[in-house]
Amino acid sequence: MHDDMEKTDSLYRLVWMSRPLMQVAELAVEQGLEGSGLTVRMRAVLETLREQGALPVPEIARHLEIQRQYVQVMVNETLAEGLTEQRANPRHKRSPLLSLTAKGQAMIDEAVLRERQLLEAIGDEFGDREVETALDVVMRLTACLKGKTGVEL
Repeated sequence: MHDDMEKTDSLYRLVWMSRPLMQVAELAVEQGLEGSGLTVRMRAVLETLREQGALPVPEIARHLEIQRQYVQVMVNETLAEGLTEQRANPRHKRSPLLSLTAKGQAMIDEAVLRERQLLEAIGDEFGDREVETALDVVMRLTACLKGKTGVEL
């Protein structure tokens, strides 16, 4: 019983530590974007397209787990800056595909490179197995919470 209570306490702390982790990660990303003209919101759209290829707004929203209307605002910013472009979607006439322009590709590649360099610089603080275990636990905890609560972002 005592072990279950300790595990519950640790899981509780893990969930609540995700907020300061995301806050400091977002600040680190913002610092890395200084002078680039990219915002964290624009970067999220560009990274999704970098990883997934051309997508319509509803698919970007699903990948980011953000409401479609909010993603549309983010996408409009990337279009206005010439970082993305729209093209016809053969599967859905009213939902065009969004893809990276050469400028957008170069900017997201540079942003990701800077972020990876930061992580590489702090990587010696953690063992390989430690990182794999932490990632596995966070992914499983997220899935379990979604399953138990029915909450989908």
